[in-house]
Amino acid sequence: MIFQLSDFLFPETPARLFPDTAERPWVLEIGYGDGRFWPPFTQTFPEAPNYLGVELSGVSLLKAERRLHAAGLTNAMLTKLPAGVVMREVIPADSLDAIIVNFPDPWPKAGHTEQRLLRVPFFQLAANRLKPGGAVLLTTDHDEYFEFACTEAEASGVMRVELAEPPAAALETKYALKWRDLGLGVHHARFVPTAHPDAAPATAAPYPKEESAVPHAILRLPDALHPQAITQTHFDKYTARGGQHAADPVGWTVVLLDAYRSLAKDGLVFLAHVVEGELTQEVLVNVNPRSDGQFLVRLARFGGPIITPGVKAAVATVTAWLEERGAETTNRGY
Repeated sequence: MIFQLSDFLFPETPARLFPDTAERPWVLEIGYGDGRFWPPFTQTFPEAPNYLGVELSGVSLLKAERRLHAAGLTNAMLTKLPAGVVMREVIPADSLDAIIVNFPDPWPKAGHTEQRLLRVPFFQLAANRLKPGGAVLLTTDHDEYFEFACTEAEASGVMRVELAEPPAAALETKYALKWRDLGLGVHHARFVPTAHPDAAPATAAPYPKEESAVPHAILRLPDALHPQAITQTHFDKYTARGGQHAADPVGWTVVLLDAYRSLAKDGLVFLAHVVEGELTQEVLVNVNPRSDGQFLVRLARFGGPIITPGVKAAVATVTAWLEERGAETTNRGY
């Protein structure tokens, strides 16, 4: 089964995700690739554990979904999301039996180590999300990253490093076979929590879905902003940033990429790229005529966007773009 971010609760419960097998162990795999690891790994258990896989590649998502379906794994769930978002917002404390990381991107270039997954903050959050007796399982071919991860785990103050042989299933993954053909070996470690640190808990509802939360604005447009007039001219990218505060120093960035004429309603459609830390969404913002002669600026439902502060800001950014060109806003709802 494939889940989008909007399908999850914040935090989740095994009873809702896996209603028929909630009592089984729960495993998170970060970077499942084409899904080769999980089906054979389940054979090492009396019953297949509940599984949630996270990945950033849409192509990998489709390949893995076919592979897990063919294996008959009905309690396996896949999603295309950043690992940090899932671990912070979806996974509750004391819930995971294992976190599996096979052949993560080593980010080998100088100055890129901050992009690596296995750093102190990750291990501290993992120690909070794992059950007593749980562990992070790392398999990698990259010597320097393996040493780096072990050092970071120890520096976290909440993890013990146990060197071990990798699971047999990890040696049959795409990258493991590639390195084996080149005559290269792999490293494996178990990172076992020695403490249960406090961690910023997953919030109860960080992404509201209620209809009342849908952002909008109502405007009067001058003749120069008629949809046909706008889309017959070249559209330059338009960027807005904001939302930074003590709890969220990153904030949001909205880039209006293009504007199109909506033939169905003689309105406009803006394509907006929204970045909030690790979470990226592309949304459509409609500008459609109303019966009173004004125009409604409103988030389109296409793609099931999550109404985050950045997505609300996308509607505000479209409104600001129109205001700068003579539109008069009579109502704001964001």
